[in-house]
Amino acid sequence: MIYKLIVIFAVFTAACAQMLLKKAATIKYPSVIRQYLNPWVIGGYGIMGLVMLVNIFAMSKGVQLKEVGIIESLSYFFVPCLSWVIFGEKLTWLKILAIAIIMCGVIVFFI
Repeated sequence: MIYKLIVIFAVFTAACAQMLLKKAATIKYPSVIRQYLNPWVIGGYGIMGLVMLVNIFAMSKGVQLKEVGIIESLSYFFVPCLSWVIFGEKLTWLKILAIAIIMCGVIVFFI
């Protein structure tokens, strides 16, 4: 059970890394090199790499790949919520309904 919680934390961390990449995409850079080699992008991809290692660790401790795949769908909840909080992006009722359906699927899978 603890390793499944670690995977959930890894999914949240990956969603935070996506926020770093979004932040990098909103900034204008003087060159293409600076656009891809800046702290936001390097940090975002570095965190994604660490998340990959955490997922491998959790799977080596008994979390099944099919469970990791289902847990990864929590990013469909984390990313819109973080983008709403951090960037003020809109959450429409249709998006909220879709997120709720995904969350119901995750819950049903683990019951």
